Amino acid sequence: MLGPLEKALLAALLLVLMTGIGATLSISHFKQILRSPRGVLIGLASQFGWMPLVAYGLARGLDLPPPMAIGLVLIGCTPGGTTSNMFTYYARADVALSVAMTVVSTAVATVAMPLLLIVYAEPLTSASLRLPLGNIVTTLVLVLVPVAIGIGIRANSEATAAKAERLGSASGVVVLVLLIGSSLWRNHADLALIPPAGYLAATALGVSGMLLGYAVARAARMGRSQRRAVALETGIQNSPLAFAIILAASPEAEQAKVLWLPMSYALCVLISASVVTLVFRRTSLKST
Repeated sequence: MLGPLEKALLAALLLVLMTGIGATLSISHFKQILRSPRGVLIGLASQFGWMPLVAYGLARGLDLPPPMAIGLVLIGCTPGGTTSNMFTYYARADVALSVAMTVVSTAVATVAMPLLLIVYAEPLTSASLRLPLGNIVTTLVLVLVPVAIGIGIRANSEATAAKAERLGSASGVVVLVLLIGSSLWRNHADLALIPPAGYLAATALGVSGMLLGYAVARAARMGRSQRRAVALETGIQNSPLAFAIILAASPEAEQAKVLWLPMSYALCVLISASVVTLVFRRTSLKST
């Protein structure tokens, strides 16, 4: 499925992404979250509440094959990433809230993801395809190491931390696009094996997340910039983390089948998030 180059790019991408997340953290951020936790709590409810449920509903409703269904549910259970922070910035939304949601959801994922996978993914497994939850937990814990490195960078130099944050966001998108493009090129014959329902599910998960995130934030009477941040943070999951979990935890014979839906989602969500960001940005310009 992935060659040595793609796997090396993925490892580097995940390291840069998670270091960038850690580089946004400071004691003042934690204090701010404690003083005003409503936005982050709504974000957590979005991230680990209806996103896994939507993914499970799509997998069941569209009758996806078990490997694809598990890949979709895995994406639905992942936290946000720095890509959502970048889209939030370009959408003129609340970047501080987006970063806070990313950081908190990443930490919570070490406990929440295994539990959610037991609830939503275990029913989709078969005798030949099981969830190695122990390996998944180990991968999630190891992912927190670069976050700690990023925190250390910020504690020593905010200027260096700002560079690490920008590098995490920018290189994350570039390498992700290259990774998907390279994988699709190397495995283009396999595209015919993915049913149309798979592509529909990959697109619908991100779009549904953004719509539901925005609707719930609006129902909670959050401001427009906060609603936009919640929408983007909910719809844009940490795809590289899902890739890393699949490659680290799944049997090699099953990796390609499980990986196609997360790959498709990553490509589709970049497109849909770009459209949503342009809409948000245009409406902001009109209101000024």
